[in-house]
Amino acid sequence: MNNFITQNSLGEFLRACRQRLTPEQVGMFTNTRRRTPGLRREEVAQLANIGVSWYTSIEQGKDVHPSNQVLESLAKALKLSDDERRYLFLLSKSDEMEESEVYKELSIGLERTVFALEPNPAYVIDKYWDLLIWNPAAEFLFRFPSYSAGINPKLNLLHQFLTDPFKKEINSDWEEKAKIMIARFRADCARYPQDDRLNDMIEKFKAESELFRLWWPRYEVKTITDCHKLWNYPQIGELEFEHVNLQLSDYPDLKLMIYTASPSTAEKIRQKI
Repeated sequence: MNNFITQNSLGEFLRACRQRLTPEQVGMFTNTRRRTPGLRREEVAQLANIGVSWYTSIEQGKDVHPSNQVLESLAKALKLSDDERRYLFLLSKSDEMEESEVYKELSIGLERTVFALEPNPAYVIDKYWDLLIWNPAAEFLFRFPSYSAGINPKLNLLHQFLTDPFKKEINSDWEEKAKIMIARFRADCARYPQDDRLNDMIEKFKAESELFRLWWPRYEVKTITDCHKLWNYPQIGELEFEHVNLQLSDYPDLKLMIYTASPSTAEKIRQKI
């Protein structure tokens, strides 16, 4: 296995979560001045009701295999969110996970479905967040290149958002959105512990994006969820969507992302594509 997701990653994740918490947040009150932020290892061990040496071994990336009960205790002690808890369990089982099958050829039906969703922007991404299929509405809204089934190299959704000046121009809250995307990318990456390309991509993103380089070590984790979106787009005005994320049963590594437009938004997009 490569060094992308290993016992070290489990330890790094636990350490990052520990350092984000204050004693007051977990009901510990102390008058002692601390040199380093967050909880101490012995405090986490106490909260999780496990041995200090055992917890230290986990955090230091030693070859230990915590049980589900221990993981649950750590999740409660560190006040992990549902997304973070899921990520913790994925990291702990990374040596048992196998690489999923990669589907290189997409069905004509899937391609037709994406185009039939016009004027609702829609696209398909793979586990690398590479763009595979997109319709003209998505091309216009997200500044994707003209669609071609054989385009190579493929546009990467996260890389584009991090490095395209246009994204910063049209998103007043670009930094917060980028942080959320990084957290979602991390959540997805945990499912593919033996993928060398993901590790290479992460190093590339670190080299090309200062925000990614600073934010990635924080181990923020979020899953992609359906949500309501309002967007003030240049020269068009306010746009309104319901964002839906669909997992494809025949293509487990792919996601179909659909932005269902309100009637007024759909009419604005029709006039531009």
